[in-house]
Amino acid sequence: MLKYWVALSSLEKLNSEFILKLYSHFKDIEKAFYATKHELEQIEGLSIKKAEHFLNLRDKVNLEETLDYVLRNDIEVLPYDSENYPKLLKEISNPPAALYVKGDLASCNLNRTIAIVGSRKASFNGKESLSLVLKSLVNTDICIVSGLASGIDTTAHHCAIENNLKTIGVIASGFDFVYPESNRALYQSIIKGNGAIITEYYPTFEPLKYRFPERNRIVTGLSYGTIVVEAALKSGALISANLTLEQGRELMCIPGLITNPNTKGIYNLIKNGATIITEGEDILNALNWEIKPNFEQQTLNFDLNDDEKNILKSIEIEPKEFDDIQFETKINTDDLLMSLTTLELKGIIKQVEGYRYQKVQL
Repeated sequence: MLKYWVALSSLEKLNSEFILKLYSHFKDIEKAFYATKHELEQIEGLSIKKAEHFLNLRDKVNLEETLDYVLRNDIEVLPYDSENYPKLLKEISNPPAALYVKGDLASCNLNRTIAIVGSRKASFNGKESLSLVLKSLVNTDICIVSGLASGIDTTAHHCAIENNLKTIGVIASGFDFVYPESNRALYQSIIKGNGAIITEYYPTFEPLKYRFPERNRIVTGLSYGTIVVEAALKSGALISANLTLEQGRELMCIPGLITNPNTKGIYNLIKNGATIITEGEDILNALNWEIKPNFEQQTLNFDLNDDEKNILKSIEIEPKEFDDIQFETKINTDDLLMSLTTLELKGIIKQVEGYRYQKVQL
């Protein structure tokens, strides 16, 4: 069935709302694709003009070639009916009919997502404030979602990577394009182990102006809350703020210098009830989250063997005595003693009261 979702989303003049209206009616994407004009006319609220337009476009698409182009470019597709389609995104009023993915979306904790939006012409103060806030979330399982644009978006993704947080970049084009070009290295960094890049657009779709505000609903829709860092009174960031409220998600703001024109929108949001964020703890309180260290990311910078990794997993939740660790890991006595000593020397674990071993929060 995947080829039908891809084919429909490859028809540039159709949108997700139209595709999902067909799917909702027919309950089967193949039937929706091959619908006759008479069947389309029975769908309540579907424009006859749009239906005729769809039929003309459908007759020109090659199902196999369209899907093959995606697969040849190592792009994963998550159609709306996939069990791996983000559940939070299904809650918004106009979800994407399909998501195109590069990277490892499965490695991102979609239960701990925070969107970050702001000015493309971000000030030094704005970037520094964001960096400080994200630094306090280092090595946790929180995932940062942003739009891979210049300015605050770029800072958000870089800070996430620097602090061992997974990150999702939502782009306003297909994967044949990198925009802005200055973020090409960042694209590759995210794809190669730091999260995922996603889009609702077929690979050949260009980054046209109207697609950026369309993209914003996915950034906020994927997230439990949105942090606005800098926003002028008329800006894309304020569009995202309004989307956040429409979607029933938490709206948060990092305050900035009152002399900066890009903070006028921020203070308007704060005056109207947005939560003020000055540190990571504020985010956790606003979302009522308790976070846990990301075990894999914490130990990323250490060259650990299998025994050492198994020991850390054993004591990840609470300190344990030697015998308990050995029982869980099945490591012989000499090797366990050597591994525990090595981990202590590396500063990854320490002994606490009762001759127990505890993992150090890195």
